[in-house]
Parts: sequence; C-alpha cells; structure tokens
Amino acid sequence: MPTDDLPETFHVTTDEQLRAVSSLTRHRIMAVLRFEPATITQIAERVGLAKGSSSYHVRLLERAGLVKVVRTRKVRGVTERYYAMAARSIVLPDPGEGGPDVLMRHAVADLEAAPVDGERHVGMAHLRLTDEQFAELSARLRELADEYRKLSDPSLPDASLVFALFHPRSRAQAEGGTK
Repeated sequence: MPTDDLPETFHVTTDEQLRAVSSLTRHRIMAVLRFEPATITQIAERVGLAKGSSSYHVRLLERAGLVKVVRTRKVRGVTERYYAMAARSIVLPDPGEGGPDVLMRHAVADLEAAPVDGERHVGMAHLRLTDEQFAELSARLRELADEYRKLSDPSLPDASLVFALFHPRSRAQAEGGTK
C-alpha cells in the first residue's frame, strides 16, 4: 500500500486516544503496522497474541482513529481486512510535570524485551547547553530520524531509535525549592 496519501502526523488529543496508545500491546501492534498493512492474523502472529486479543486491540485502535482499514479482500467467503497506521507518526501530549511519559515507558519495555544477543547501542550523555544549542540539537536529532525514516525498507528488520532531550529536575526542585 502506498503511504504517500497518509497524513504526516496524528495528534493524540482525546482521553480515548491516550488510553489506546497507553497500552504496551497496542504500541506493539502499531509497530507492526508502521511500514506495511497487516491482517488480524498477521498482527497476532507478529505480536504473539491470540487472534481474539489481536482483534480486540485493533478495534480499540481503530475506534480511536489511530489505525484504519486500507484494503479488503474475500478469502473463502470471509472478508479479510488489512489495517495500517492512520498517519506516518503519532504526536502524544506532554505528560506534564511528574506524569508518566508513555512513549519512553514503551521504548524501555521494548528495549528490555529485545534479544540480548542482538546489536544494540544504548547511551546517555549529560550536557550543559545554551537555549540555542538545546534547540539546535533537538532539531538535528529530528532531522536525522526523519532522514533515516525515509530510507526505511519494509523488507528489512525493524530498528527503533528513541531519544529524549530534556532539562532534568534540579536537586533544589526535587527538594521543594524554587524552580
């Protein structure tokens, strides 16, 4: 299925949508649909779910507008539906101070579930940047991710890139001092 007609972004704005993306299982289903459409059976096999569970989660994602049916075909008298993401990327609302960051929690869960003998590159850097440097680094990271997303080939194995650029809470803030 060509993805040229997909909107670039889908902004999660409702509680129903936020609940839909908050599930690790549904996050993994959306990862299956990231590059190519799939049926309930294909999704179930790739995520390791029973078909009934897969169908339940896909229906919730569809109701929330995050996935959609992009193609149907008749197979032995049954209509087979192919699902795909509703947009190339999903933008989640800011969780707010002290709130759980759903995306990062899912990324950590995926990293922990990745094969230990597989290639992984995990690191953390502590930086001291001006506001301008912070904004420039953020833009460069997004550009680099976009550049490689355009090179993605559905026939190749998945690779996940996760980055977070933020100002951590200072010790004074953590102890109830001023910001």
